[in-house]
Amino acid sequence: MTSLQTPAVRIGDSAPGQIDSNLIEQSDADTYAQWFACLAEPMRVRLLHRVASATGGITVGALAEALGIGQPTVSHHLRKLADVGFVDLRKDGTSTVVAMSPTCCVALPQPADIVMGVLAPRPCCPTDLPDDVTVRAMADKDWDAVLRIYGEGIDTRNATFAVEVPTREQLDVQWLPKHRWVATIDDLVVGWATLSQASGRDCYRGVAENSVYVADGMRGRGVGKALLRKQVMSADDDGFWTLQTSIFPENRASISLHHSAGFRTVGIREKIAQLDGIWRDTVLLERRSAAESA
Repeated sequence: MTSLQTPAVRIGDSAPGQIDSNLIEQSDADTYAQWFACLAEPMRVRLLHRVASATGGITVGALAEALGIGQPTVSHHLRKLADVGFVDLRKDGTSTVVAMSPTCCVALPQPADIVMGVLAPRPCCPTDLPDDVTVRAMADKDWDAVLRIYGEGIDTRNATFAVEVPTREQLDVQWLPKHRWVATIDDLVVGWATLSQASGRDCYRGVAENSVYVADGMRGRGVGKALLRKQVMSADDDGFWTLQTSIFPENRASISLHHSAGFRTVGIREKIAQLDGIWRDTVLLERRSAAESA
């Protein structure tokens, strides 16, 4: 099986005709070529798209019916996709269930950017914001709602390694006072975003860890987009040169949201910690500001 661990490749500034020291390694080129070769068959592209659109997985029979082809043909192409790590297969009684590999969701989109040398340029932040969402500075009156929403994120088991909501006192020490935001709809707090200092060392004073949480039932309405835009612009204005975050690969919506605000995928941290006794991977993302100093 081909590894889906995607390296972070920075494109250099070599002049025309000069050799760039940051050329893609041969081993990485071999890996990418295998991925692209697997997707050179249009039916596999259609299958992968259908699997990616099915929350929690889909049976081989349902795939065959959706695409109008026989199960033996589906099984053949799925084996090819599984061989390179794009999908996971598991038995459920007499049926075979197909699901996207969480790592694939993160690793697959990046090689095209690497090959084309467009990793560096990223948009500032989303502009298509919802009209009914207002973002303002967090106030003391918001703590109850913020802690409740934090607990809802914990319950998903795809937002944080925390298993219980920290106390207000703990968070008050951790979160930077000037970088606490809440989103409201009709004066109801429906999400929050904060920054925490990444390190106590002075050389990292311009590096912060970001958090964005949206209330249960309010996801998909642009709340996170509005919060992240405010957070990013405020951090830029305050001289932070790097924002970073770690996201579970299963949380595809959050990864996409951060990409829209100029974050790039640095890499995947395999089995970085346990949640409920299960080793979990995280995706490390960062956003580099145009600011050169704090």
